[in-house]
Amino acid sequence: MTETDDKELCGGRANLIALAARNPSPPVSFNRRELNEIFEVYGRKVADGEWRDYAIDQTRERAVFSIFRRTCEVPLYRIVKQPRQPRRQGSYSLVAATGLIVKRGHDLGNVLRVLDPHLRIVA
Repeated sequence: MTETDDKELCGGRANLIALAARNPSPPVSFNRRELNEIFEVYGRKVADGEWRDYAIDQTRERAVFSIFRRTCEVPLYRIVKQPRQPRRQGSYSLVAATGLIVKRGHDLGNVLRVLDPHLRIVA
């Protein structure tokens, strides 16, 4: 095919795609501090025998930490980090197995507090 044939196929103008100009954003991930907070809660629940497995997924839009009671089941909870929503409801959300958003917030510690509430002495 010649250059004139290419122009005729494209309607008289050459359409060029610059593949090198594409700059795909890196996937969203949990940093070390966030993983430490998550694994603190996760470790206590595993020690209590409530949880047994986890999975971490990373995409360009969000990172997801899924918590399982058994490996073959659907996740009990999903901790989702979406940095594109920091001003609205917060970057972090806790999603139940039914898809219900249990808690949203800007601080991961406050979101995780729903999973592992500290006991208080009632007078």
